[in-house]
Amino acid sequence: MEKAIIGGTGVYDIGEESYIKNIDTEYGQVEVYIVKIKGEEIVFLPRHGKGHSVPPHLINYRANMKALEKLGIKYIYATVAVGSMNENYAPGDIVVINDFLDFTKSRPITFYEGGNEGVIHSDMSDPYCTNLRENFYKVAKEKNIEIKGEGVYVCTEGPRFETAAEIRMYKALGGDVVGMTNVPEVILAKELKVCYSAIGIISNWCTGIEPTGITVHDIAGAMEGKKELVTKLFIDALQTELNQENCNCTNSLIKL
Repeated sequence: MEKAIIGGTGVYDIGEESYIKNIDTEYGQVEVYIVKIKGEEIVFLPRHGKGHSVPPHLINYRANMKALEKLGIKYIYATVAVGSMNENYAPGDIVVINDFLDFTKSRPITFYEGGNEGVIHSDMSDPYCTNLRENFYKVAKEKNIEIKGEGVYVCTEGPRFETAAEIRMYKALGGDVVGMTNVPEVILAKELKVCYSAIGIISNWCTGIEPTGITVHDIAGAMEGKKELVTKLFIDALQTELNQENCNCTNSLIKL
């Protein structure tokens, strides 16, 4: 069992069979869905828990990622719902995340906290696996699904949305989209030497970018059908040949 999808809700019935598994970790217990697809088991992890019940700033990211490690996961695709501050990316568009800016404030962001392990840093020169990104583009092209482009993800603490002044700042710093969940998930994946790719679904315009503002109806309408579509692309991409020797994801830790 080497492959997982994070955030891919609503598609657990597409496989031949599925079951729920609870995994105990040193950070807490995690519930995952394991689905058999074309004879292979793929792990689905609902990031926000049952019924989307956990807000982004309280998600137990370390437990989630440790649970996947205990299952032997080497490759992860993740969906992220994002607001757009890039006028070229409109609600409903799909973008591939290629870098991030971290503006979180209070979450644990590492497995390495000194002590007997010493001081360990993680290289973030390529935070999102090049091979998984290329595989996603290839599969999307084969399925004739438009990918709007790549984007820098700004991660904020949440659960509130950002102010117009904050969005102006993030945009000036090079951000394209904003969300509340991808950090520390991407960092923890790198620390675990796991190949990880995040795909953004534009759910709304950021505050101050589009004059009508943000509503629940806007977000629900933009997301309708897109999470299922992207998750199915993930499944196809995970069926391609994957090899960690073709990227640097397993060589990102630096010990001082």
